[in-house]
Formats: sequence, C-alpha cells, structure tokens
Amino acid sequence: MFSGISIWQLLIVLVIVIAIFGTKKLRTLGSDVGSAVKGFRSAMNEAEEAKDELTDKSGEDANFENTPAEENRKDN
Repeated sequence: MFSGISIWQLLIVLVIVIAIFGTKKLRTLGSDVGSAVKGFRSAMNEAEEAKDELTDKSGEDANFENTPAEENRKDN
C-alpha cells in the first residue's frame, strides 16, 4: 500500500496537515473517531448477543398451553 511512499514524505504530509488544521482540531477529530469506533464495537457486541439469544431460544419448542383463545373459553 505504501510501497512508493517514504517515511520522509509521510512526515511532510503530517506537518502540512497539522499546519492547516491545527493540533486542537486534530485532537478533537481523533477523539470523535475514537468514540465512533467505540460505539460501533458496542453495537456489534449487542447484535452478537442478540443473535446468540435468538439461537439459544430457537432450540426450544413453542408453548401453546395458555393461548388467549383457551383463556376466553375458560372465562365463559
């Protein structure tokens, strides 16, 4: 990916970016990206847990012992 770019060229680009945006703006951008990645990871973990719960429950048979129709028959 970076086969044609040397470390000196990357440092020059970094200095130019810092000069244009400033360190405070880059620090804010870094924290925003970090919180976005953290939120993405937590959402992925929640989705994985929900998927595991669904697969755990799918092995059980359905329970039709107390359906609303049967409760209405008992009340009448």
